[in-house]
Amino acid sequence: MIDKSKLEYIWLDGYKPTQSLRSKTKVQNNFGGTLEECPIWSFDGSSTEQATGDDSDCILKPVAIFPDPCRNNGYLVMTEVLNDDRTPHESNGRALIDDDDDDFWFGYEQEYFLWDTTNNNPPGFPAGGFPGPQGPYYCSVGAANAHGRACVENHLDACLEAGLNVEGINAEVAAGQWEFQLFAKGAKRAGDETWIARYLLERAGEAYGYSIKWHPKPFGSLDWNGSGMHANFSNGVMRESGDKEIFTKICEGFGKVIPRHIDVYGADNDQRLTGDHETQAIDEFSFAISDRGASIRIPVGTIDDGWKGRLEDRRPASNADPYKVAAAIIKTVKEALPQPVA
Repeated sequence: MIDKSKLEYIWLDGYKPTQSLRSKTKVQNNFGGTLEECPIWSFDGSSTEQATGDDSDCILKPVAIFPDPCRNNGYLVMTEVLNDDRTPHESNGRALIDDDDDDFWFGYEQEYFLWDTTNNNPPGFPAGGFPGPQGPYYCSVGAANAHGRACVENHLDACLEAGLNVEGINAEVAAGQWEFQLFAKGAKRAGDETWIARYLLERAGEAYGYSIKWHPKPFGSLDWNGSGMHANFSNGVMRESGDKEIFTKICEGFGKVIPRHIDVYGADNDQRLTGDHETQAIDEFSFAISDRGASIRIPVGTIDDGWKGRLEDRRPASNADPYKVAAAIIKTVKEALPQPVA
């Protein structure tokens, strides 16, 4: 009997300003479960805004593999999109990351809304109206305030079964809004795992009739927090130097290149970064210890550890591409801390 495995190839399409996940299944004989065994594959880029019909082949290059918790003998294969000449496609944010030695570590705090497809609202919203103001929903317990928990728990279990380094979940400040946290050593790995976690969340939602709303401010000007993807980051110098001046230089460097970051921190982020609801205004920059209203927060743990640790960029929106976020952060940190010439 021939052993057959189901490989789900996952990639990002070319839609603008926000890319979406796509996937298709490849049945592979006698598969041993390693990335090296995953063949290059192709797809019709003219159906995903990544090619024209007269030259439609785009290439899927496998970059990471995980057990598929949703299928027997299945695997999730994260891929990046290449042109037919094997150069990175313009939609390929992963190719922008300059971190070949995995010196940079990233932890993403991914917020999102569950969205009931039957009434076009998050769970917990009454018909034709809105629930009470934010406050009781954050880290809530009980059916009056915690809405959609079964789906969220299903997603957490799936992530853990897939081997993702998810570090936690919690209900967020609005009804039907949740968050998961994920950490990885290496910017590309962090991006791979975050996209796979997003994919598994979409899959979990299918079973409950929920789509996932990644928009950073789905209710516009209402007096509620939006959804972000706070980016916690460090490199070896930050983790080992014990020098306050290092962190000051990095933060000051970020303040010099605001457009570089805002341009890749997610569409419609201006609706979220208003200066209210624990944000700094989108066209301003600030950094401070423990300040969740700053552009970059210096965690008190970094201070307690003798100025060794991480920073948190609070500006990325929930719909931002973690690959592009990491690429911008790495570039700015390297400019702020130039390496000595050998």
